[in-house]
Amino acid sequence: MEKIIIQNVRILDPASGRDEQGSIYIENGVFSAPFESADGAVVIDGSGLTAAPGLVDLHVHLRDPGQTQKEDILTGCRAAAAGGVTSLLAMPNTSPAVDSPETVSYILEKAKNADAHVYVVGAITKGLKSQQATDIDELYRAGISALSDDGRPVENTVMMVNAMKKAAALGIPVTAHCEDPYLAGGKVNEGRVSEALAVKGMPRAAEDAGTAREISLAAAYDVPVHICHVSTKTSANMIRAAKRDGVKVTAETAPHYLMLTEDAVMTRDADYRMNPPLRTEDDRLAMIEALCDGTIDSIATDHAPHTPEEKADFVSAPNGSIGMETSFAASYTVLVKGGYMSEAQLIEKMSCAPARILGIKAGSLAEGQTADVMLYKKEDWTVDPDALHGKSRNTPFKGLTLAAKVKLTVCGGRIVFNEI
Repeated sequence: MEKIIIQNVRILDPASGRDEQGSIYIENGVFSAPFESADGAVVIDGSGLTAAPGLVDLHVHLRDPGQTQKEDILTGCRAAAAGGVTSLLAMPNTSPAVDSPETVSYILEKAKNADAHVYVVGAITKGLKSQQATDIDELYRAGISALSDDGRPVENTVMMVNAMKKAAALGIPVTAHCEDPYLAGGKVNEGRVSEALAVKGMPRAAEDAGTAREISLAAAYDVPVHICHVSTKTSANMIRAAKRDGVKVTAETAPHYLMLTEDAVMTRDADYRMNPPLRTEDDRLAMIEALCDGTIDSIATDHAPHTPEEKADFVSAPNGSIGMETSFAASYTVLVKGGYMSEAQLIEKMSCAPARILGIKAGSLAEGQTADVMLYKKEDWTVDPDALHGKSRNTPFKGLTLAAKVKLTVCGGRIVFNEI
């Protein structure tokens, strides 16, 4: 494995409080002390760049197995690398769902050659149908790192409780797609825009009811839960109150909820349709506030690739948008350039905190740690869907100018993306 020296770079490591100019040394896949000899090392000039721990994305749909026309493990991780993401949590709504040891093994084996570390979410119920529980011990032995039925909620509350208890015993998180299925089913946020477009709306109450249930279960049984893709002010307020009361709840939101509102769907472009849907300006500002005050712990993408053909019709298109390649740039633009938080605080939300939630050794540039690092530059660039690195093009940030750009990514001591 090659030796790498990154010289003359700003080193930003929130885990240790470092923010200084210097050099980073990598050998045998880990961060090391300075080499006695640089012979044979790859030397990178980091002048004008900032080095930060590789990002950890807690919410990614790789579509593999079974939906590889949209994305696959290798192309998804290539997109991750281009966005500075070095570790990702792959959701279980594949075909078949990740409800058997065989599917877990397939993903982990294929991911060995990928450009990011892939952690696998095991399904809580067979086929994500909330009718028959999976064998969680069996999935854990196969190598899962979390549990979820993401893509839909676990409708059977007893199965959800049992999964939360089992996950707590195993020391892995449960990530919850919070939604009342009887209230849900709309195409966009219910309100002014859904009425203008004459399409069925999805009320905030659908998400809020689901959030309330999961918080109640976590409180009642004293077990942790991680709330996925928070998008409403009310859900943020419930999470804030639960944390104040000592409930073991963590949460994430996504860059599109920080930058965009329901007004984007007035174009009738399905790339702006996701679940939860884009909400109001009041909700957007509430997500920023919740990130800044620690209510929401992390930023994740809910990277959800679809083919152009699937996204062609506004009403019939499936929900979801891609996001790994733009996640840091979009979040930086809103939060750092917008004056809401520092660069170190942003890295904490996108690397250190999600690593803690997932329970992995990442989010640090300390000697001996796995050499996962991204280099970025403060520069304006415009998102061109055709220039992205994954299979799909359904980005809600297309045509937008963002204020930071990932220039190089090292994953496990290997250079996996380089645009310096």
